[in-house]
Amino acid sequence: MSAALIDGTAIAAQFRAELAVRVERLKERGVVPGLHVVIVGEDPASQVYVRNKALASQKIGMHSQVHALPGTTSEAGLVDYVKRLNEDPAVHGILVQLPLPRGLDSRAVIEAIAPDKDVDGFHYMNVGALVVGEPAFYPCTPWGVMKMLEHEGVPLSGAHAVVVGRSTIVGKPMALMLINASATVTVCHSKTRDLASVTRQADILVVAAGKPALVGASMVKPGAVVIDVGIHRMPDGKLAGDVDFAAVREVASRITPVPGGVGPMTIAMLLGNTVKSAERRAGFGASMETRIT
Repeated sequence: MSAALIDGTAIAAQFRAELAVRVERLKERGVVPGLHVVIVGEDPASQVYVRNKALASQKIGMHSQVHALPGTTSEAGLVDYVKRLNEDPAVHGILVQLPLPRGLDSRAVIEAIAPDKDVDGFHYMNVGALVVGEPAFYPCTPWGVMKMLEHEGVPLSGAHAVVVGRSTIVGKPMALMLINASATVTVCHSKTRDLASVTRQADILVVAAGKPALVGASMVKPGAVVIDVGIHRMPDGKLAGDVDFAAVREVASRITPVPGGVGPMTIAMLLGNTVKSAERRAGFGASMETRIT
C-alpha cells in the first residue's frame, strides 16, 4: 500500500490563511508587517527565491520590499545597509538572500541583523535560544518540517528520528528541534559508515543531504514517516528530491512530495516569523501567536 502524501502546499495554505487574519488585526492598529529582502548580485536561482517570497508576503496583505544591491557591494557596505534596515521601525523582518557573492562573509552579515528582525533564524542569539529550547525565531525549513509533523499528528516523543545531513541551515537545527520535542535523534552525514543500516532504524526520516535519490526503498523502515527536504532540477527539467519517491512511497507510511512538500512550508514559516515580529512591536501578547510560534 502506498504511503499517504503529506501535502505541504495544502498545509502551508492553512497557515497563510491564519496569518492573513493576524495581518488584518495588525492593520487595525496601524501596523503593516514589513519583510525586507536583501539580494546582492544577479544569481538567477536567488532571484527566483526572492521573487517567490515577495509574492507570498503580498498575498497575505504584508508589505514586502526587495533591496537589490550590485555584486560589487563591499562587505562593509552591506553590513551598513543592513544596520540601516534595523533602525527602520517599518521593517519587521530582514532576510539576506544566500549565497552571497565570493568575498563576502555571510556570517558577519547575518550577525549585523537585529536578532528580533532575523526572521530566517540564523543569528547566533536565535541559534543559541534553539539550543537551550527557548522561544526564538527558528530556521524556517526545519521549523516548517516540525509544523508538518504536528499537523499530521506524528508522535515525536520517544520516536527514533534520523536526520541525513548536518548543514547549519537544515540538518543541525532540525536535529535540535526534534531533540527538544523529546525524540531520540541520530544525525548522519557524508562520513557516516553504512548509512542504510542507520536510516532503516528511523521512525521518522528527514533527508537533507543535497544528493538526488540518495535514499531508496531498501534504506527505509516499513511504516516510517519520510520527509524529503532536497530539491534538484534534473537533466529532463523535472524537479526531484533526495529520496527516490516512487520506490520509497511503497515502504513508508507517510511521505512528502517534491515539489509541493517542504518548500511551501519554508515560505509560510518565514511569513509567520515576520508577522510575529510585527505583533511583538505592536504590543500584542503571546495569545496572538497561535499555531506559528
